[in-house]
Amino acid sequence: MGLEDDAGKLLANPTLAVLEPGALRLIAFSGETRILRAGDVLFRKDEVSNGGFLVLSGSIALDASDQGAASARIVRHPALIGELALLAETLRPATAIAREPSSVLRISRQLFRRVLNEFPASAAHLRDTLAAKLTGMTGELAVVRRLLDEPLERFPIA
Repeated sequence: MGLEDDAGKLLANPTLAVLEPGALRLIAFSGETRILRAGDVLFRKDEVSNGGFLVLSGSIALDASDQGAASARIVRHPALIGELALLAETLRPATAIAREPSSVLRISRQLFRRVLNEFPASAAHLRDTLAAKLTGMTGELAVVRRLLDEPLERFPIA
């Protein structure tokens, strides 16, 4: 596959789609492709993060509990696993395991920071996109808080 095809796979992800074509090409060129077999562990819950992973093919199970695959969330292309880890060191909130032969593109935090430095317009677009996401989440949390604060008698038990 060519560099433009690889950049096109990045463009399919909503977070990465706000980046300029040159920024996408830099990530596609500099990112590390990992090939996984079914059952391979990409990372474990509570490990320190050092970047994110774009699912290129196959499927990855994300298990945040200790209950095993039955409770896992399944992600496929164009999912970006570890979006926050592109910007800040975090602990992995789940274990990621390939459910089938899969491939991912590892985007290190160092590479992502380089992209944001070299493409300031992309950094501004990303900032605006993340701000809008946070604003939406804040609104959703306010609704949940109001619901939790309502008296229980409003919710009859059958």
